[in-house]
Amino acid sequence: MDDGRRFRDTIGHFATGVCVVTAVGSDGPAGLTTNAMSSLSLDPPLVLVCFDNASRTLPVVREAERFAVNVLAVGQEELAATFASKDLMPAEKFAAVTHSVDHGVPVLDGALAWLACDLRALHPGGDHTIGVGAVTQMGEGSGAPLVFYRGEYRSL
Repeated sequence: MDDGRRFRDTIGHFATGVCVVTAVGSDGPAGLTTNAMSSLSLDPPLVLVCFDNASRTLPVVREAERFAVNVLAVGQEELAATFASKDLMPAEKFAAVTHSVDHGVPVLDGALAWLACDLRALHPGGDHTIGVGAVTQMGEGSGAPLVFYRGEYRSL
């Protein structure tokens, strides 16, 4: 087993939430599924999101200097798979979901929670780029969180 696969399998024992990060650029909205999101600071409120360097969403976030973190709920597994796809173009991903643009960022209908962020910094991190966002608006829905554990979507 190669070290990358072993690392992925080992770190997969850490249960995480599932989020879709969205942004709007000059060519329209873009988004990706991630479990690499975390709160960073309460004062000021900051989050960090890790973007695959090959992601089509990262250049949109760079351009827009804003993004949203949409925390997914149980029952949104198909939505998570859609935004995780590298085969679908951004417009196809957004055609599969209802959303509104709130505070300049796409907020997905039915999200368990959402955070609108101004991009504060981007830092290199291996095959990913770490984005730091200052939370400017937020909202909450209802339901139970969608969880990712050992390579599968789960519920609590």
